[in-house]
Amino acid sequence: MTIEAIDKKQLAFERGKLSNTELLDIYEHLLRPRLIEEKMLSMLRQGRISKWFSGIGQEAVAVGAALAMHPDEYILPMHRNLGTFTSRGVPMARLFSQFQGRANGFTKGRDRSFHFGTQEYKLVGMISHLGPQLGVADGIALAHKLREEKKCTLVFTGDGATSEGDFHESVNTAAVWNLPVIIVIENNGYGLSTPSDEQFKCELLSDKAIGYGMESRVVAGNNILDVIHTLREVSESIRQNPRPVLVECMTFRMRGHEEASGTKYVPQELFDAWEKKDPVMNYERWLMNTGLLNEPDMNGMRKKIKGEIAEAVEIAFAEPPITVDLSTELSDVYAKPIVQSSMNSKGPSVTAQGPEKRFIEAITEGMRESMRKFPNLVLMGQDIAEYGGAFKVTDGFVAEFGKGRVRNTPLCESAILGAGLGLSINGMKAMVEMQFADFVTEGMTQIINNYAKAHWRWGQNADVVVRMPTGAGSGAGPFHSQSNEAWFVKTPGLKVVYPAFPADAKGLLCSAFEDPDPVIYFEHKNLYRSLTGPVPDGWYTVPIGEAALLREGTNLTIITYGMGVHWALAELDATKISADLIDLRTLLPWHKELVLESVKKTGKALVLHEDTLTCGIGGEIAAVINEECFHYLDAPVMRVASLDTPIPFDTGLEQQFLAKGRLREALERLSKY
Repeated sequence: MTIEAIDKKQLAFERGKLSNTELLDIYEHLLRPRLIEEKMLSMLRQGRISKWFSGIGQEAVAVGAALAMHPDEYILPMHRNLGTFTSRGVPMARLFSQFQGRANGFTKGRDRSFHFGTQEYKLVGMISHLGPQLGVADGIALAHKLREEKKCTLVFTGDGATSEGDFHESVNTAAVWNLPVIIVIENNGYGLSTPSDEQFKCELLSDKAIGYGMESRVVAGNNILDVIHTLREVSESIRQNPRPVLVECMTFRMRGHEEASGTKYVPQELFDAWEKKDPVMNYERWLMNTGLLNEPDMNGMRKKIKGEIAEAVEIAFAEPPITVDLSTELSDVYAKPIVQSSMNSKGPSVTAQGPEKRFIEAITEGMRESMRKFPNLVLMGQDIAEYGGAFKVTDGFVAEFGKGRVRNTPLCESAILGAGLGLSINGMKAMVEMQFADFVTEGMTQIINNYAKAHWRWGQNADVVVRMPTGAGSGAGPFHSQSNEAWFVKTPGLKVVYPAFPADAKGLLCSAFEDPDPVIYFEHKNLYRSLTGPVPDGWYTVPIGEAALLREGTNLTIITYGMGVHWALAELDATKISADLIDLRTLLPWHKELVLESVKKTGKALVLHEDTLTCGIGGEIAAVINEECFHYLDAPVMRVASLDTPIPFDTGLEQQFLAKGRLREALERLSKY
């Protein structure tokens, strides 16, 4: 279909099988967001609100999508989709409370506008990065498909966002997996101020579907009936035959990207042309011309809606400001708070009994036991199915659990991480394996901005475990050997674990799968087949947040984790230094009580990690010790870490890089201080 043909359809209303009642009901749904918009712009001029992203001119797309989908199907809207919220029946007073950051909103004042979700109305709002919600939609749709539910998911994106990597990754994943999802592109001609001809070369964005082997449709986005008919036909087809469909809605926004940005960059002739295609006024005129609507009824409906809006505004503005409460802010970061034990923590790494197993076997057992315990758990990663993963951790899993739950993924970390969150939103659990921890950079937005903030923002857990094969020592060079745990330990909302022994590896992994919060699970790949230890059979957990006191001494305290534990054990055996040795096991949140009590006893502390020195977790631990144990210290807190360089390939250079070679000298110096 050409752009000219689509343009002709903008005013060509065809009722199809819609009854008179349905046509009038559609009008009311279409009118409501327009009148709210007018109220918001009025309050903006009055200084009663500070910011607004207007969707005037695009109401038909949002409203049509909400009316086309079933009420129990998820919609993932964006900035200009107020009509999805109003058409889904979200109370207007709560919307205005959300816009004003009041307690009756959906985020307790922690975020604004449509940056929220609500399970009650099956809406999953955006984050400011635009593209990542497409991957989330994939996960929601995947959950429906795995449960063999005849449901469809609809996700919005803009024309500008189709240039983002998240769009391509997520559309490709949806196509490869035949996911029941509608990707609606609102093509309003501009990505903020950048016109479409500076964003892409193709005439129609829907043509991109060809490259992914997908179907597509083009819709006159200002024609509410065309939107509804098309999306109903597509969604019903998808429910019967699960697959993704790309739907491009041609529309135009009549205001700026947000009100402060203005519209000077848009030629006036465009406004003049699109004003004639106004979705509300033209549908209203069509209803009047067909005799379904008269002026008194129209005025009556407008008066009723304006009254509802005025009442909702006053309710929202009468709310007191958010009551600031420190405990509430801290407790809402996690769905499951950490409860730490006292000083003498004796976990499985100290007390484990069972058959001797390699580190990698313990991880495999932890996943296998978790897959058996949680039938809603899905494993995703590159080459993890028949091949068993790069390190063969999931070898044999397809035979036991099937390809539905053990899924090879395309090379698209961000989309798959997003799908993990989508699975969680739709009542499932997910594991995403990074083939190497280094590759997680491709999906940082999903982890840092979606996973970590979901519960704090709108009470949604991110029940996802991200497995991270990490660490140096095998001459793998700068892109397969990084210790990147510090990227995550500064991010509230994540839990970060890093086992050093097989028993802990299994128990912490089981805990991670049981925990509703996002867990970043580091596993040192050089321990996979080189380390064995006793591992209890069956399902068991090691508490997240608890460190282990591996050795007790009097001279100093060593705080470490992962490979650093084994370096420390070797040096203590060689030097006969009497020391408390603490294996953190969990890095976020780390076990402060155990560390501080030990340092108060010994008076000296050394923090050891394989990560580079600058801004590693050792700096944080040293700072806390200095603040809370200053009067107990007999020496400065010492840090031993790897060089502040990338990791070299040559084994000699790599050994020089690692902290291990500097540990003995530091221990001896500190013990004699």
